[in-house]
Amino acid sequence: MNSARSANPAADEDAVPPNPPRDEDTVPSPLPRTLTVSYAGGEARRGPLTMGQANMIRCILRDDPTHINIHDVWPVPEGTAPEAVIDALRTLTLRYEGLRTTFPHTPGTAPVEQVVAAEGTFTVTVLDHDELPGEPARYAESVARAARAGRFALEREFPLRISLLTVGGLPAYAALACSHAVADGSAMAVLREEFLDLLAGKELPEPAASSPIDLAAEENSPAGLRKSAASLRYWERIIGSGPQEMFAEPRGAGADGRARQLTLRSRRGARALAEASRRTGNPEATVLLAAWCALVAHRTGQDACVTAVPTSNRFHPRIARSVTTAAQDALLCLDVRVPSFDALVARTWGAVLNAYRHSQFDSVRLWEMIGRVTAERGSHFGRDVVFNDVSALPAALLGTATEARDDAEPELSWGPAQALPTRLLAFTYQTAPQLHISLWADPALFTPEEAEGFLSGLVLLLEAAAAGDVPMDALTGVTGVRTAERGPDWLRLDGCWVSPAAVRDTLGRAVGGLPVHVEVTGVTGVTEEPERDGATEAEDTAATPPPGLTAYIACGDTPLTPAEAHRALTALIPTAGSGVLAPRRYVLVTDPPADPDRSDAWRRLKTIEEGTGRSRQV
Repeated sequence: MNSARSANPAADEDAVPPNPPRDEDTVPSPLPRTLTVSYAGGEARRGPLTMGQANMIRCILRDDPTHINIHDVWPVPEGTAPEAVIDALRTLTLRYEGLRTTFPHTPGTAPVEQVVAAEGTFTVTVLDHDELPGEPARYAESVARAARAGRFALEREFPLRISLLTVGGLPAYAALACSHAVADGSAMAVLREEFLDLLAGKELPEPAASSPIDLAAEENSPAGLRKSAASLRYWERIIGSGPQEMFAEPRGAGADGRARQLTLRSRRGARALAEASRRTGNPEATVLLAAWCALVAHRTGQDACVTAVPTSNRFHPRIARSVTTAAQDALLCLDVRVPSFDALVARTWGAVLNAYRHSQFDSVRLWEMIGRVTAERGSHFGRDVVFNDVSALPAALLGTATEARDDAEPELSWGPAQALPTRLLAFTYQTAPQLHISLWADPALFTPEEAEGFLSGLVLLLEAAAAGDVPMDALTGVTGVRTAERGPDWLRLDGCWVSPAAVRDTLGRAVGGLPVHVEVTGVTGVTEEPERDGATEAEDTAATPPPGLTAYIACGDTPLTPAEAHRALTALIPTAGSGVLAPRRYVLVTDPPADPDRSDAWRRLKTIEEGTGRSRQV
């Protein structure tokens, strides 16, 4: 799978990144003035990291900070004094331990604990303007986004970079960049809401959610550790047997890591979803997720839809409004081999609950497991599909993303391109009174017309499901979405779509250009008819290997073992393109046959060594 896609089960819990600035939004920057703000009166604490913090810190230490840091813009009500803004920021800092937290560690190591300060300082950069540009909110957005550049110093830096945009000395916007180690999109939304409440003179209730240190204590309790271990076992079953890439197809090799935002707003879709929910007796969220999975699996030609469902970790009361990072995935693997959509909806409810129960895990152990399992399997697990339904979160936490519009429908509108760490990403902001979904689809896989057709097809599927049960083999006719086209050499092996030609070419590069032949074994109608040499049909059947690939490598005088060949191949698979899965066996011979395209010619050669190349038989 392509390296441009992240396999990281982490970062899409956040609200969708806002639109980047346009050229006309920029104005000459005024000279900045820095205010140092002191706070005191908190409680000093220290403790282990939460699993979400450890997960995100791993990304912070590795990834481009402009991709991993997050940002937000808080409008300041007209007439607010600068002192009121400073006081509100100070109050939030004392109210939430996460804002007073640092992560001590020595260079070259990752933090293992968090330290909460009782007192300290933070800075606010004041940018005073004679006037803001024609689109002030978009300009404020550009200031916040620019502050994402530069890695946060986890061991010492205050986790918010705050710019106060003023006009003639009066605040208009607070533009913030935030360390993803202390907050995610939902946490920033909580801070925004309470910031505005403070400016309005409201008294905030006591925080009801767990602090990060208290949450870490729960996770490290015997019950929490058992839950984490169960989550790893659940993930291992999917990583070890499910499709390793949902979009395994020839077009999948051309991704550049960027995609444009496509937004659907449809009252038709909302009405259809409500009626389908009523007719099937299932919650709207379940029906919508079933429709998403059905359409993704249909488009990709897969028997199962593997999709990350990140917002599961924000629905428990103890963390719903917690100011911390809760960025861990629920991983859903939904088998779509059912006769009808109603049967799929019935199956989805239990599958989703199972995925949610297994969304708390030790990220270090998770990645150790993924590395071990994919090395054995000879694959690369990618986080291809993400479905983030935030429609059930309180509207106050979603900011302006859910603002209703009365435009004619169905409305499809395009936004700017931005980095896409996956192949297909959807955010559902509303299901009523309109169905409001934003989609980012890899342009290597979806033309603009195909992306629009996918979202329109989702609405058509909901409308059909509202009227009655829908046969799963009728999805093309119902939705207009067609299944991916693959060449005749593609086949399904070990739950994955595989291109033997791509495997051959990748293995050839891995072993330095040595001649390679890849044979498909154990698949009816694919393996060449062998020379019988008097063998009976029963003997042939008994000797038939399990479905898979056998790779023949002509080594000549080059020293090579099956294990070395497998390691070299698995090192290339993450960047090899689509449809590459390691062979089950490696057979080393001296020289290639005279007819190198025939498997029976390779089988007749004298074998130097053969084996799986793995630490265990497969």
